[in-house]
Amino acid sequence: MGHHFQSDSFFLLACFIFVYVLLLSLVFIHDSGCVAQLLPPEEVQTLEEIAMKLNIKHWDVKRNSCSGGGGLSVVFNIPQAISNVTCDCTFSNNSVCHVTNIQLKGLNLTGELPSKFSKLAFLQELDLTQNYVNGTIPISFGQLPLKTLGLLDNRISGSIPREIANIDTLEELILEDNQLGGTLPPELGNLKSLRRLLLSSNNFIGTIPESFGALKNLSDFRIDGSDLSGKIPDFIGNWTKMTILNLQGTSMDGPIPFSISLLKNLQELRISDLNGSVSSFPDLQGMANMKYLILRSCKIRDSIPPYIAGLRNLNTLDLSFNRLSGPILDSIQPLESSLNFLYLNSNLLSGVIPSWISDSKKNFDVSYNNFTQSASQYRCQASRVNLVASHSFSTSTSTLWCLKKDLPCPGTTRYHSLFINCGGPKIESGGKEYEDDSVTEGASYFHSTDRWASSSTGVFIYNDRSNFVARQTNVTGEEFFQTARLSPSSLKYYGLCLRKGSYKVRLHFAEIQFYDDETFSSIGKRIFDVSIQGNVIWKDFNIAEKAGGNGKDITLERDVTVNGSTLEIHLYWAGKGTTAVPSRGVYGPLISAISVTPNFKTGGLSTRPIAGIAVASLVALVLMLVAAWMKGFLGGKDVEDKELRGAIEQQTGYYSLRHIKAATSNFDHANKVGEGGFGPVYKGTLSDGQEIAVKQLSSKSKQGNREFINEIGMISALQHPNLVKLYGCCIEGNQLLLIYEYLENNSLARALFGRAEQRLNLDWMTRKKILLQIARGLTYLHEESRLKIVHRDIKATNVLLDKDLNAKISDFGLAKLDEEENTHISTRIAGTIGYMAPEYAMRGYLTDKADVYSFGIVALEIVSGRSNTNYMPKEEFVYLLDRAYVLQEQGNLLEIVDPILGTNYSKQEAMNMLNIALLCSNPSPTLRPSMSLIFKAFERLSQDSHTLSSMEGPWVDSSISIPSKDTSKLLADLYDVNFE
Repeated sequence: MGHHFQSDSFFLLACFIFVYVLLLSLVFIHDSGCVAQLLPPEEVQTLEEIAMKLNIKHWDVKRNSCSGGGGLSVVFNIPQAISNVTCDCTFSNNSVCHVTNIQLKGLNLTGELPSKFSKLAFLQELDLTQNYVNGTIPISFGQLPLKTLGLLDNRISGSIPREIANIDTLEELILEDNQLGGTLPPELGNLKSLRRLLLSSNNFIGTIPESFGALKNLSDFRIDGSDLSGKIPDFIGNWTKMTILNLQGTSMDGPIPFSISLLKNLQELRISDLNGSVSSFPDLQGMANMKYLILRSCKIRDSIPPYIAGLRNLNTLDLSFNRLSGPILDSIQPLESSLNFLYLNSNLLSGVIPSWISDSKKNFDVSYNNFTQSASQYRCQASRVNLVASHSFSTSTSTLWCLKKDLPCPGTTRYHSLFINCGGPKIESGGKEYEDDSVTEGASYFHSTDRWASSSTGVFIYNDRSNFVARQTNVTGEEFFQTARLSPSSLKYYGLCLRKGSYKVRLHFAEIQFYDDETFSSIGKRIFDVSIQGNVIWKDFNIAEKAGGNGKDITLERDVTVNGSTLEIHLYWAGKGTTAVPSRGVYGPLISAISVTPNFKTGGLSTRPIAGIAVASLVALVLMLVAAWMKGFLGGKDVEDKELRGAIEQQTGYYSLRHIKAATSNFDHANKVGEGGFGPVYKGTLSDGQEIAVKQLSSKSKQGNREFINEIGMISALQHPNLVKLYGCCIEGNQLLLIYEYLENNSLARALFGRAEQRLNLDWMTRKKILLQIARGLTYLHEESRLKIVHRDIKATNVLLDKDLNAKISDFGLAKLDEEENTHISTRIAGTIGYMAPEYAMRGYLTDKADVYSFGIVALEIVSGRSNTNYMPKEEFVYLLDRAYVLQEQGNLLEIVDPILGTNYSKQEAMNMLNIALLCSNPSPTLRPSMSLIFKAFERLSQDSHTLSSMEGPWVDSSISIPSKDTSKLLADLYDVNFE
């Protein structure tokens, strides 16, 4: 028995030992597997170098970080911040790990984009979205097997390396909101696997390469806000898998190609602000999945196609700022069920506003159209439907004022100032009360008070609940900079019931949505256009850039003339700048405050009588002074009539002869800069450093006396940026002096055809600008100023150029008051041979059309670079105008273009400018267009060439010779300007 007991015990012990050893073996094998799953030392070193380069403080890199050691993937409490590193440990029988995915998002990492990433040979995803990383994209990235490269919202510069095209596995290339530039590498067309190509908000130039037509797997392409040019390529029809296509705010030309009809899978199409010719509505039939359709400012001239009703999933439809005409068809009413945002504003739509729009509770905007009636009664703001200025001029007088064009004053024009705290409450600032503007609506909203109104249009991209007001207390300057009104598309402010006259408009801005720190929130770029009274004053305006940083304030000023009763200030987003910094939907116009003050004295009389009385009084006053001077009462003695001197100082400004002599070094010949209408002109520098131009009257010239009186009387009543500014005068001893602003580049005549050392190399853009500014100045004199004035002596000598080559009209010594009740003025003939209109030179018949004739001659001189009166290269041509008419008849008008320009000008634009010049110089005054019509034509030409690159369509072909007849119709057809 004992033996059996011992045997059993031994057996049990042996079994126990066996099990124990087996368990130890299993544990050892398990532990050996974990220990073996390590990162290679070279990858550990690479990650450490990347962490140092990007200042990543939270990484703790270990060899076992991928197999439970931690240190790379970290959870933050910061919203949207992600630090995630993924490994694949299936290599070498599960014993080796490699980094395959790196996501470092929203961490505000700094430093230069490390090329060391290219040493991670198994890296499939690199996402550094929303950081502050700079530098260029390393060429070595082309060696990686990436599927995703995401650098959204950083400061990456340089160009896209062509080596990126070597990554044949690449599916997503996301480079939005950076500082990349240069042309797009054609080699990217080799990325056959590419699904998403996001390039918006960079500085790319050139065209979309033809090779991109091979990217047949693309489903998402965005290029908003870049400077790409050329036509939208036909090959986009190859992108049949496309669901999102964004082409907003580029410099590309329309029309939208017909091949877009092949993209049946589109869910989002955003195209805006195209250059080029007008076009018809693109064929988008059958795109049943479309949710967001934005074709804003695409130069579409058509009616709304009925097939739109078939896009039953539409959430947003924006067709604003086109030339759509005709009625809104009832057949598209089924869209109402899915639509939340409808923008048909700023078109030419007519007929009845359907009740399903006017009675809607959704954000619909049909403002600025030509409707004649509505299917229902409505107020100026019908819920969320914006109807401002939606009706044509032919609408009956019973129509509400806010539905009419230009928002005419419903009562008396009694206001002469305006102060608005945009986006904020009523406040006191600088002794003025800024009115409350804190309403939060904005997607399609019109708001009005007795003194002012505003109209806001648009919905923010990917954030239709974004605010339309912003607040930030950490801003220096006035209190109104702490708030601002925003808009994703178009924001207009109106001064209502203003008295006619000149106003100082001040627009106050501060960028309060971006920060001045080293975070991705500081890299945002807000870019928009600012227009006043329909004229683009500041294009591509960037608040932070102009103010010197985010959170800093800047005030823009402009003198503006109100001829009716309404002042219009328009802020417009043309698709440029960032749209996702610091979050989606932060972009578009922003303004903090508006202040408008009069440049005229406010009193009981209306502006017209005041103007007449002021000028009559001033002329009479100066006449008394000159008469006294001529009779010797003021000459030869240092005696002055202090009362008269005080009176004239109130009107202009009085300068003592002692100060003027000091300023001009006693009229030193070295300071003589030219010869004016009645004597020499000297440059002077006052004691405070201000530069002036002094026109000196010859003491023997009775003609000069009249011109002196006339010039002070006329120009002191006029204030315009394209008229030379009169500072004051001096009547002392035997001197009669006029003191003007000094213009550094002298006269246009000297710049064009002066001596070789005096001439300026005026490029094509500068010549167009000068022509536009002369036209603007003459339009003001003829139609916009309180006094209607005929200059009588428009010529290149009387157009002066400032340091920036801005044109200003001078020499008003021959100017005449053009009274509205008279069809013409019979007067003695005065002017310059070669510039005088025939009816005036031969019969003394003077109207504003005489200035139009002179303008035509000056326009010819600007384009040709030759003087009309000195042009005699062939005996049969006495004047430049003669040569131009002959060349026009021969169809060779472009031969007259200044050879100095070479090929650096637009033949199309030159032809149009020359044809307008010949229309202006028509021998018959009745066939000459008015200056306002000319100005609108030149303005369209200037804007289209500057913002629309090279416009075709409404521009006439360069081979066509335009007859000088039916001028208004011809210009309206030629320039496609609405002259209602």
